[in-house]
Amino acid sequence: MTAIGALLGLILSIVLIIRRVSPAYSLILGAVVGGLLGGFSLPETVSQMIDGVRDVSPAILRILTAGVLSGVLIKTGAATSISNTIIQKLGHKHAYLAIALATFLLTAIGVFIDVAVITVAPIALNIGKKLYIPKAILLLVMIGGGKCGNIISPNPNTIIAAENFNAELISVMYVNIFPAVLGLLFTIYVVARFMPRTGALVQDSDLDIEENRLPSFMASMTAPAVTILLLAMRPVFGFAIDPLIALPLGGLAGVLAVGRLDVLNEGMRYGLERMSGIAILLIGTGTIAGIIKASSLKDVFLDVLTSTNFGALSIAPLSGILMGAATASTTAGATIASSSFADIIINAGINGIWGAAMINAGATVLDHLPHGSFFHATGGVTNVAINNRLKLIPFETAIGIFLTGMSVITYLLFGK
Repeated sequence: MTAIGALLGLILSIVLIIRRVSPAYSLILGAVVGGLLGGFSLPETVSQMIDGVRDVSPAILRILTAGVLSGVLIKTGAATSISNTIIQKLGHKHAYLAIALATFLLTAIGVFIDVAVITVAPIALNIGKKLYIPKAILLLVMIGGGKCGNIISPNPNTIIAAENFNAELISVMYVNIFPAVLGLLFTIYVVARFMPRTGALVQDSDLDIEENRLPSFMASMTAPAVTILLLAMRPVFGFAIDPLIALPLGGLAGVLAVGRLDVLNEGMRYGLERMSGIAILLIGTGTIAGIIKASSLKDVFLDVLTSTNFGALSIAPLSGILMGAATASTTAGATIASSSFADIIINAGINGIWGAAMINAGATVLDHLPHGSFFHATGGVTNVAINNRLKLIPFETAIGIFLTGMSVITYLLFGK
């Protein structure tokens, strides 16, 4: 199948997504059009689309079960307890560090990045009002921390990248720890410091803090601690526990630790609702990934990189960047990139763990573009006006580029 057909199908999907058409349907329609324009018959096109969905179906199953962990962290108040404790301990003197670290840790332990921002936002806005910090800077610090945590988390983007490279999830998380920590420091001490302190300040109407009884910090950390321990069983002890089992078991342990078994069902419903949207998006993503994989687009992409002296090493981060920008989604970007280019990356001599890690980092560079939901959800929760939200894009991009560059450098230092 010709590269031009797949490319036109992908472009059509992007245009439809920008026009606010359902992303899943946009990707499916783009896959159909791409296959037909690329020279496939309708039955062949559908067959390749189904194959693409089949490739991502194991990851979809794991992502659905991950909803137990995410839902428990939110509905038991564990996520709020963790963020509040970090911010209270570090205090106003280290406000940027406290806010970024809170979203970093929440995302790293399995909370969606947008939910992490929503969770931290009330107390961040309260600090911002006392210290006269503009809302836009507060939002940038939260987003930066979340992006750093997202490349080392058992979230859908990491799960799908690891699955497509047939790599251990815990290993893909582990190799990006160094870039994530450096990225956190870069966010706090470089990006946030150089961003102009302009824009609207926090008003009383922006504050919405509820005083609820929350579990202790130690009890709240039980769910992520058990999850990480179970995922680490194979590399440490040689006994494999699949994320399909480890993630919900971690959630169950968390419920028991905080003594809130009564909210287990509510947490599972919440987690399933959140993950269902991702699963549906991944089905659409799988269709276009199947078309791209069956076309010569990946070969053209490789030829272009080779002719410009970028080399095979750049395929992983660049594919993550491009697909993340196309879909304005870390998960969808990581899915298309890893589904389409995993074989080429591995054949180029790059270990699957590092390939998945670099794609995962690359997908954070432009996942915040306005045609995605993350842009609007994060701006809405902090009441940042659309013009000020748009001004954050270069700074968010800088954080993503730093994370990607550090992931590549880490591979060059330790991965070969």
